[in-house]
Amino acid sequence: MKLLNAAGFLILMPTLMLALDPLSTSIFMGGAAVAWQLLSPYSWLKCSFLECCNMKDTLNFSVLKMDLEQKVFGQHLAVQTVLRALSTNVYSKRPKKPLVMSFHGWTGTGKSFVSSIIAENLYQLHIPRRRFVHHFSTVLHFPHASHVHLYKERLQNWIRGNVSACPRSLFIFSEMDQMPHGLIDSIMPFLGYREEIDGVYYGKAIFLFLNNAGGDKITEIALDHWRRQKRREEIPLKELQSLMSEEIFSNLNSGFFRSQLIQKNLIDYFIPFLPLEYKHVRECVREELRSQGHLEDEDLMTEIALAMTDYPSEERLYSSKGCKTVASRVTLST
Repeated sequence: MKLLNAAGFLILMPTLMLALDPLSTSIFMGGAAVAWQLLSPYSWLKCSFLECCNMKDTLNFSVLKMDLEQKVFGQHLAVQTVLRALSTNVYSKRPKKPLVMSFHGWTGTGKSFVSSIIAENLYQLHIPRRRFVHHFSTVLHFPHASHVHLYKERLQNWIRGNVSACPRSLFIFSEMDQMPHGLIDSIMPFLGYREEIDGVYYGKAIFLFLNNAGGDKITEIALDHWRRQKRREEIPLKELQSLMSEEIFSNLNSGFFRSQLIQKNLIDYFIPFLPLEYKHVRECVREELRSQGHLEDEDLMTEIALAMTDYPSEERLYSSKGCKTVASRVTLST
């Protein structure tokens, strides 16, 4: 209706303009152009100032690649897989199914950080569109196992409504290892190979699951490679992905315990986040010093990284907390 009214208004413009002087005519025309842009559902002007969502993706892949490679330390497998997965989905005109990725690893290894980088790059041109990023915290949003049926209904309605509003919606589920069993299966219909469900197309949506589950197994494999004097870069991705799938499916402490999402192969990528070594923690300290406005302090970087590299107790090769407490340690030490 707004567009019809605007169209009628523009048809009358030549008649109205005859009664205006040149300056007034210019102002009138400029105002009409702005009005037309604001009334148009997917105009560049409206998307610059108001919240809107269109099917044109804003992801600058080269910027995303640079952000991941320069800001994420020690996670070559995760970075490579995420870039490959996003390029396949985002540059497909009409993906056959939503992109579903599950991040696995110890706390502080970069799972949340990578998901935030994806969100920032996916919506970088139109900041208001950040509202199409939906973050679910198990502890905050699904705290009571006895309310699973209620959570299932709310979650389905939330996803259905938001994908209807914006096909390129991003859903991030953190603390998956604490999610009540069976809850995540409620979104299974939205993740499959379907053209549409009740008139809604889900193929451009992206789902990220963040898990600590599987982290011990990933660390075990990484440590075994190190003890056999193999380079970190030689750890086989396929071996890790297969083990992660089996681990979280049979793990009682996993939100994917006996999940149909795994049984029906609806998770496209199981992405391992390797345990961080001394050199990686040191880089985290360096970056935190910069972000807090301090000069680089080599002695402090060494001190904090050495203190955090604590696993296993004999070799002290990895940080059991990753870079999780780096910010607070830097603050206390400067």
